[in-house]
Amino acid sequence: MALALMAMLNAERALDALGDRTRRRVFARLRNRTCSAGELAKGMGVTRSAVSQHLQVLRAAGLVVVSADGTRRLYQVDRRGVEALRRWFDGFWDETLGAFKEAAERAAMKAGKS
Repeated sequence: MALALMAMLNAERALDALGDRTRRRVFARLRNRTCSAGELAKGMGVTRSAVSQHLQVLRAAGLVVVSADGTRRLYQVDRRGVEALRRWFDGFWDETLGAFKEAAERAAMKAGKS
């Protein structure tokens, strides 16, 4: 039960982080490459400082990791966080398929009795 609660809290944190349009844009820009906050800010219409704040929220949500390259901080998507969020969504899918199977079986039994 504790593991399921942790997964739910982590998923909520990630979903909250991605609820902001600018953070989704930052996250999408990191999808296939590693970038600094300054590189991410170019062409976004927000300051490097604002991007840094969004990156901190994404990092706290487990969606982004940071590494040092000299004096630069480079950000990239944390595949573990994305995988954990995917597993959490998969739980909904599994529950939905299970409920559909049960409903189909009940309908088939009901039709067989008629």
